[in-house]
Amino acid sequence: MDSFSDVAFFMAINRQGSLAAAAQELGVTPSAVSKRLLGLEARLGVRLLNRTTRRTSLTPEGENYLVEGARILAELETLERSVGGSGSTPHGLLKIGATLGFGRRHIAPALSAFASEFPKIEIQLHLSDRPLNLTELGLDAIVHFGEMPDVRLTSRLLANNRRVLCAAPSYLARAGLPGSPRDLARHSCIFIREADETFGTWHMRSGAQQETIKVRGNMSTNDGESAVAWALDGQGLVVRSEWDIAEQLRAGTLCRVLPQWQFTPADIYLVYGAGKTRTDRVRVLVDFLLNRFASHRQAKPGAGGAW
Repeated sequence: MDSFSDVAFFMAINRQGSLAAAAQELGVTPSAVSKRLLGLEARLGVRLLNRTTRRTSLTPEGENYLVEGARILAELETLERSVGGSGSTPHGLLKIGATLGFGRRHIAPALSAFASEFPKIEIQLHLSDRPLNLTELGLDAIVHFGEMPDVRLTSRLLANNRRVLCAAPSYLARAGLPGSPRDLARHSCIFIREADETFGTWHMRSGAQQETIKVRGNMSTNDGESAVAWALDGQGLVVRSEWDIAEQLRAGTLCRVLPQWQFTPADIYLVYGAGKTRTDRVRVLVDFLLNRFASHRQAKPGAGGAW
């Protein structure tokens, strides 16, 4: 059983990202965490983590220990639940990750309704402005935008979504309406800094045509709500997910620009482990969220949802 405990301990370190943060979660001192980690590595005969003063990162051996250990723990939990006869009532801890904006506006309310229906499930919601890694953070499910980077995971389409180029009427009246992607080079553009995209470069397509446009502007942020606020003030063009600006588009405070051109895929997926690692509580979460967002999925792939 010490081995199972060590896996859970190692998952806590990766979930928190540092030994000090893991110590706070586990209710022990940082030196105790460091001593236990050294003991675990000594027992296994390999180094599991690369350490700096602020962060930790997985070695290849550490990643394998984390992935396979999480799988074994999930199988043990499933076995104990079936033997104990409690499989009919999902219970236990469920950890979900999502982006800040979408998580606050849509996932948090959905989880409140989910908790009322499944009161024996404990819910932890992790919101971040950075891309989330299901395994490294020890999460059961994440909400992901765009194409899946890891084919080993299972995903279900939660909602259709598109990235939209838009601007306030006041800006368009002052700067003019772009007629093609190449016209964007002379416009002020508001940038959102995202880890998976090249800063200041927009990739667009229309049918068989593709354009990679280097745009300019003097305002950037890692917060989508701030970028939208700047666009509403007439500061320039911005690219945002349709779910985030649907109200402004309907009200006319933001206007679509070059609507025939599309950006990188932005459909919203619920991502979770596959096969035996999928617990009963993950299954009921998947079913619940798919039903909750059913009106935002269209029959035609890539179609925008009715936000």
